[in-house]
Amino acid sequence: MEVQETAVQTDRVLTIPNILSAARLVGVPLFLWLILRPEFGGPKSDGWALLVLALSGISDYLDGKLARRWNQISSLGRVLDPAADRLYILSTLVGLTWREILPLWVTCVLLARELLLAVMVLILRRHGFPPPQVNFLGKAATFNLMYAFPLLLLSDGSGWLASLAAIFGWAFAGWGTTLYWWAGILYVVQVRRVIKAAATAD
Repeated sequence: MEVQETAVQTDRVLTIPNILSAARLVGVPLFLWLILRPEFGGPKSDGWALLVLALSGISDYLDGKLARRWNQISSLGRVLDPAADRLYILSTLVGLTWREILPLWVTCVLLARELLLAVMVLILRRHGFPPPQVNFLGKAATFNLMYAFPLLLLSDGSGWLASLAAIFGWAFAGWGTTLYWWAGILYVVQVRRVIKAAATAD
């Protein structure tokens, strides 16, 4: 989660926020298995998949809030939290695309942004810098997508609830995708400034 620069950072590993982030990571394969069960002849488990996704969203909120309140912001937490976010997004993209709920082109647009960020991280590592911190737009984009995906999953049905979920799901998906790329562009600008400043200092 995004934190203020004045927050105290700790090198502790076993903290409540880190445990919550690790639990979210464990939930990723469970969520993917639940969402893909119908594709392999199993019963439809969308309700359980939605529950896992909801619990992930709650823990995503709690780990950052508790880390700031209890001064348990850590280097490990700065890695675990965005990693869990991206893995949930990736697993949801795989599941929804496999089930043909999400068009392939939307998945490609979102994965292209992830590829862009991966390149930026590699550039920073090559120059000895840590990965860029999660910014507000990046978190806002993630929240939009985390709302969009369960709604789109819920839309894979019939009746007025499925129709309503499709409308709001695609609205959140549109905003989330736009903000996701906006945040990615800001990362590129940030990396460019860091590399330029380092070159000037040398």
